[in-house]
Amino acid sequence: MSVDGGVDEPGWEVDPDDEWGIAVLATVGRQLRLRREAAGMRVAEFAVAVAVGYGEDLVYKIEGGKRIPRQEYLDRSDEVLDAGGLISATWEDVKRVRYPKQVRDLAKMEAKAVELQLYDPLNIHGLLQTPEYARALLLMRRPAYSHDEIERFIAARVARKAVFEREPAPEISFVLEEWTLRRPLGGRTVLRRQLEGLLEAGQLRNVELQVMPMDREEHAGLAGGIDVLKFEDGSAVGRSPAVASGRPVSEARQLRILELRYGIIRAQALTPRESTAFLEQLLGDT
Repeated sequence: MSVDGGVDEPGWEVDPDDEWGIAVLATVGRQLRLRREAAGMRVAEFAVAVAVGYGEDLVYKIEGGKRIPRQEYLDRSDEVLDAGGLISATWEDVKRVRYPKQVRDLAKMEAKAVELQLYDPLNIHGLLQTPEYARALLLMRRPAYSHDEIERFIAARVARKAVFEREPAPEISFVLEEWTLRRPLGGRTVLRRQLEGLLEAGQLRNVELQVMPMDREEHAGLAGGIDVLKFEDGSAVGRSPAVASGRPVSEARQLRILELRYGIIRAQALTPRESTAFLEQLLGDT
């Protein structure tokens, strides 16, 4: 607990293995500290003046590059220190490192891929989730995430959706499990909006959605999810719990296994047209 009642919640600490994130936050923190000292303000005084629930402990952590500041903290610091927008402008750099490193790394690969093959047997794939659906999933996690962690993860998931807006557009295929489309996680309204979002995504010319019905007697995806990303230079990277303990792989033999399984899964699922009709019927029943 900080001196003014602000709580140091988890989820906004910088990853100790994130070298780029550490460098960005160290630079921002140093600028804040130098400007505060130049203004002749002590840490306790500054925390009260900023008044966004950050106490002395959090101010010290931010100035030491140990914690990711929120945008409101930077904006209020800019006002208190009369920085003319220079501190507020650092948010452009900070917001790039507020997402966990592994999420940023994944987003970088997705941004470069020319083809994505994606199958999640447990949930609607993260790239297709609406913010409301993502929030419902995150709220169900036990032990529970803090409010800040949930907001951070949702922002990261939404940011990854930029892959749909790229030019030239990558080819993206998804296989969705029927049962994930029927469970009303977060409530019927949340599910209905999610189904509408899936139909909107399926209308994109570069996106194919296929549904794996629950009544299939054969299913090649029982070993777990599959992600395969292919790049313009002919290289690729894949990931599945069934291969290399879920670590990303780029070796040709392992990629062939993933692509073979994904191809069979697609063949066993409904066609894209049948899947669209299925989603429309499911939406009508929801």
